[in-house]
Amino acid sequence: MATEPQAAGLPVAWRIPLLVLGLLSMLAGVGAGLQRLGWAVPLPHDALATVHGPLMVAAFFGTVIGLERAVALGKRWGFAAPAACGLGGIALIAGFPPVAALTLTTGGAALLTAVTLCAARRQPALHTRLLSLAAALSAVAGVAWGFGATGLAVAGWMSFLVLTIAGERLELSRFLPPSPVARRVFVGIVALLLFALVLTGRDDAVPGQRLFGFSLALMALWLLRQDVARRTARQPGLTGFIARCLLSGYVWLFSGGLLLAVQPAMPLLMDAALHAVFVGFVLAMVFGHAPIIFPAILRVKLPYHASFHLPLVLLHLSLLLRVGGDLAGDAMLRSLGGLGNALCIAVFIVTMAAAAFRGRRAQTG
Repeated sequence: MATEPQAAGLPVAWRIPLLVLGLLSMLAGVGAGLQRLGWAVPLPHDALATVHGPLMVAAFFGTVIGLERAVALGKRWGFAAPAACGLGGIALIAGFPPVAALTLTTGGAALLTAVTLCAARRQPALHTRLLSLAAALSAVAGVAWGFGATGLAVAGWMSFLVLTIAGERLELSRFLPPSPVARRVFVGIVALLLFALVLTGRDDAVPGQRLFGFSLALMALWLLRQDVARRTARQPGLTGFIARCLLSGYVWLFSGGLLLAVQPAMPLLMDAALHAVFVGFVLAMVFGHAPIIFPAILRVKLPYHASFHLPLVLLHLSLLLRVGGDLAGDAMLRSLGGLGNALCIAVFIVTMAAAAFRGRRAQTG
């Protein structure tokens, strides 16, 4: 989560449309997810429900992470990465052939890889190399999806988000760096995850999925042990809030990994595992880091308020309902939990908008 350089490459007025492209993909992805759960959500076309995952990860997160990294790099060409991912999402929404849309998002992921490689060359370090690896895995996932290797694609996109978040936490750990032994353990976990990722592309994907889940659980334990959030969770204000988001997210990452490691072949357990990671872990990270990322991207102030906890609490309660529905085989609980997940995203957006309003009012006096 690098700070913004003085020459950030593109004026804020040009960054906003890129963020809007990502948000449109997110809205469409959430709607597609709700329709898959049985809710009567109007969508531009029926096929949109089949690309719920690519909309959320390749298009939305590809745009947002690409935008953040482009701002950090400070080069105008870097903004082509979020633009391609955002346009890929719009292509999916508009009903273009999925291969055309995924060509855009995969191209965006390749550009993001180039952006992160430039950052790694500028600052050679474990965290910058990890961010490059994560971006490359997003591109691999896009290619895998295009060739029908759904299991490999899902694992690749999950690795993209997990390793991106881990890389950003390593970046911040410069203030409290892990020991040499802890760093070697971390590298070993990443190597195990990559090996498992390759195995998920085999005809018999279950062993690979189990090993992949085990590596995610190990990653969660490492982050829980090494992250400075353990020491700051009880602090007041934004610092404590971020720590609570992180620690609760790591619990979801461990839970999702454990579910995958135990029995990935059961569809409802797979659903529980995927959403424990993609929703529980990833959204908790988004909620915690948004008050830092959005000011860097949009140059707006988001002063901390206790209401920041509301979407976080809704996230955990609704996801418990959804995962509980999966484990119990209760379709109604699962659907209600999914609706609650969508609601917590809406509450988060309102909370951030209210914070921006307070920040602007404080600036103008």
